[in-house]
Amino acid sequence: MGPVLCMISRGDAHLPGSGHDLIARTTAAAAAGVHLIQIREPHLEAGSLASLVRLCLRGVAGTAARVIVNDRLDVALVTGAHGVHLRGSSPPACRVRSATPPGFLVGRSIHSAAEAAGVSREGGLDYLLFGTVFPTPSKPGSAGSGVAGLRAAVDATSLPVLAIGGVDGDRVAAVAHAGAAGFAAIHFWTLPQPELIRAVRTAADAFAHSRR
Repeated sequence: MGPVLCMISRGDAHLPGSGHDLIARTTAAAAAGVHLIQIREPHLEAGSLASLVRLCLRGVAGTAARVIVNDRLDVALVTGAHGVHLRGSSPPACRVRSATPPGFLVGRSIHSAAEAAGVSREGGLDYLLFGTVFPTPSKPGSAGSGVAGLRAAVDATSLPVLAIGGVDGDRVAAVAHAGAAGFAAIHFWTLPQPELIRAVRTAADAFAHSRR
């Protein structure tokens, strides 16, 4: 089975012209084979965020890609998004799940094996996002938990665990060996579509070879 690939927006859609770029990149990512597209735009108020999400949903129509909204369950529900991604400070997933329609995805960020086990026991989740695994410019000062930390989180839960933080082409195989179901990346937004397509194929090949 290939990896679940998640692309996370950079949080700059409040800047002039960036919203249009986000929509274009969402469409390109869906066409390239990215599975989850997480819209993380904390600077936008609800109305602007909802408008952006609706346009992104149009961009992935007819593909297997799913658009999930970071933290804002209200926006995800009103726009018909495919899911919501919860932060560590968000309400428990079991409470969120009671307000969602069938097939709605609920994920959560975690940072330790203990947290993975705890939120799994609470229920209501479809996947976990574990990080930071490797050092990354988006999290300055964080050395990362490394592959050992990722493996511990995977072993602590039966839920699919996606890795985040510094997962580039040279580290995909290590992430796969640790048992991750896939990985998430912000840097995907910076790649032109031909490079993005190659990155998706490289990741799929790395996971396939590491699990033979």
